[in-house]
Amino acid sequence: MLERQLLLERVELTAAEAIEHLVGLQAQEPKDPYVALWTRLRGFRPEELEELIEAREAVRLTLMRGTIHLVTARDCLALRPAIQAVTARIHWTASPFGRRLGDADPAEVVAAGREILEEAPRTRAQVRDLLAARWPDRDAEAMAHTVAYLLPVVQIPPRGLWSRSARATLATVESWLGRPLDGDPAPDRAVLRYLGAFGPAGVKDVAMWSGFTRVREVVERLRGDLRRFRDENGVELFDLPDAPLADPDTPAPVRFLPEYDNVFLSHADRSRIVDQEDRPRLGFGDGRFFKLLLVGGFLRAAWRVEDGEVVVRPARNLSKRDAASVEAEGRRLADFFGEDGVRILPA
Repeated sequence: MLERQLLLERVELTAAEAIEHLVGLQAQEPKDPYVALWTRLRGFRPEELEELIEAREAVRLTLMRGTIHLVTARDCLALRPAIQAVTARIHWTASPFGRRLGDADPAEVVAAGREILEEAPRTRAQVRDLLAARWPDRDAEAMAHTVAYLLPVVQIPPRGLWSRSARATLATVESWLGRPLDGDPAPDRAVLRYLGAFGPAGVKDVAMWSGFTRVREVVERLRGDLRRFRDENGVELFDLPDAPLADPDTPAPVRFLPEYDNVFLSHADRSRIVDQEDRPRLGFGDGRFFKLLLVGGFLRAAWRVEDGEVVVRPARNLSKRDAASVEAEGRRLADFFGEDGVRILPA
């Protein structure tokens, strides 16, 4: 997994190539993709990703698990139709807004939202107000969320830029990119892309990453073209036939990860990357996430930028060698952020 995720050594790829290889980057926090690329690519500069976003070659939108991802324009058009069933299910079953829509016709609401957003990019609040003017007796907030969940939309810049940001402003995918969405909603290609970036992996892992249901059916369709393994618990794992498998003795360097990173979020069994006893020490257990860092291939510390420093809080005592590696990598990260240095707190 660490090799597939470009975390064993920094690689010579463009930002666009890395984003596609990783099948997108978590982007709830606007600066997270920049940290994710910095920790994986040699010589990455924030301006490279900013240029992609401003040129409409990379976009931010709701994708896997109903969360915001940054993907290339090409992957946006290919992946979003497959994820439509996921966002629709979240809206109707996990969100209060589907239930609050009442007897409003969802198709009419979405059509009105498309008209509003193709006329001009707008914030969700502006969409809400325009829908309220059209249907004053309906729940305007529920209608605005219905549009955001069911209509493929992107968050346009300056949202998501390194040098500046703004409130999320929405445009339809087609109007922003000037191209139609892929007509194939089948999840098969997305599952193969996942295996290339995260495999070998099991059916539950695919479901965790994507939010897809009935993943077993997809995997059975693909079984004849996949390499198969068993993990130490007997769970069947699947992989692309030509995907690389790293030597298990390969050293795993210190790597700072952004607050949300798919390397942690994309498997059902997260013990492959974090020890159970370390989770509460890293802040897990109350629904919050923290910026984390890998030491020896496992999540061993949390970090934040505070008062001009990168501050590291280990979950356990670090060896002198590991502490020196954390400090050295932390100084490089501080330089990336334009901060003064790094401070390691006691475990």
